[in-house]
Amino acid sequence: MTKFSTGKITFLFIGMCFLYPVQSQNLVNNPSFEAYLNCPEHLGNFSTDVKGWTTPTEGSTDYFNGCSTEMGTPKNFNGSQPADFGKGYAGLYLFAPDDYREYFQTKLLRPLKEGVKYKVSFYVSLAERSDFAIKEFGVLFSKDRLSIPIKKELSKKHLYQQKSNVYNYLEIGYSNFYSDTQDWILVHTEFVAKGSERYLMIGNFKSNARTRLFKTKRNAKQGAYYYVDMVEVSKAGENSSKPEKYAAGEKQRTFELDKNNVFEDVHFAFDKSLLLKTAKKEIVEIYTYLLKNKTLQISINGYTDAIGGEKYNSSLSKKRAKAVAEYLIELGLDKNRVTWQGHGGHNPIADNATSEGRKQNRRVEFVISKPTP
Repeated sequence: MTKFSTGKITFLFIGMCFLYPVQSQNLVNNPSFEAYLNCPEHLGNFSTDVKGWTTPTEGSTDYFNGCSTEMGTPKNFNGSQPADFGKGYAGLYLFAPDDYREYFQTKLLRPLKEGVKYKVSFYVSLAERSDFAIKEFGVLFSKDRLSIPIKKELSKKHLYQQKSNVYNYLEIGYSNFYSDTQDWILVHTEFVAKGSERYLMIGNFKSNARTRLFKTKRNAKQGAYYYVDMVEVSKAGENSSKPEKYAAGEKQRTFELDKNNVFEDVHFAFDKSLLLKTAKKEIVEIYTYLLKNKTLQISINGYTDAIGGEKYNSSLSKKRAKAVAEYLIELGLDKNRVTWQGHGGHNPIADNATSEGRKQNRRVEFVISKPTP
């Protein structure tokens, strides 16, 4: 099929122990689509280009990678979206005329264990040229790999024609990801495994009539196209946003109220907003303090160096502040106790003429305070 012409948490505190996060095992191979068999040159070649991933139907899912001039990043036929987790990401229609759908699937590194709670997560960004957005994402786990010769939605009718297959279907609904065309938005949920889950599929498993939509343009007639990156399936008790015991007896940090603080270890690579492991450790310390002082709130401010345009740096600095805020919320902090904003390259604290100075300016600051009466 030709692409459309108009474009496509629980925190444990026991005695004197403080907790820090560790990297869990992601059961998804090639989670950010960095490993490829072919640098993408055409639309619809996801199944043949990306290592470890296929498409369960004849829908022509796309692959974008910075190695390509035709299917590159950040600019492509449906808009512009930088890759936050490397150079590659997937692209697919989750809503389109005549119930046209696109999906992708992968075999997990090992089957899930019955009765164990897992977390599934991935990042999405709505393409700028989309006329619609959907309000739920579908995640389907199956015992056997799917290969069904259709271009429409994978309905229950199609799924249960494979009588030997076993499914576990999840639906993730949010109020924010469906209207955002700039940032990568984290989509996640937890579930208890049946023990039959060997394959993972992502897409919209509903017909057009059953899909909850948000119209992004007047007189919209075309589709909802999303970029997807960094897919993870891991045990809920061991994922990267959950801490483990560390350093018994270590003294907890305290913070002066209404004072501007710079995160000591929260630095970012050039043009990136991905939190590093050292950054997460420091954020956990602040979370621990806020956990014990339940009346306090935190405001987070992101900054960039002076390289790049003002509009782009403003967006990047917002992503950096948001990454810290989202991690605090994932740890368990009430979302009403945290705010964030980006200030681009304004208010530098070091000389932008040196690489070390620019590194210091790529920072996130925070202020802990009591709520305003």
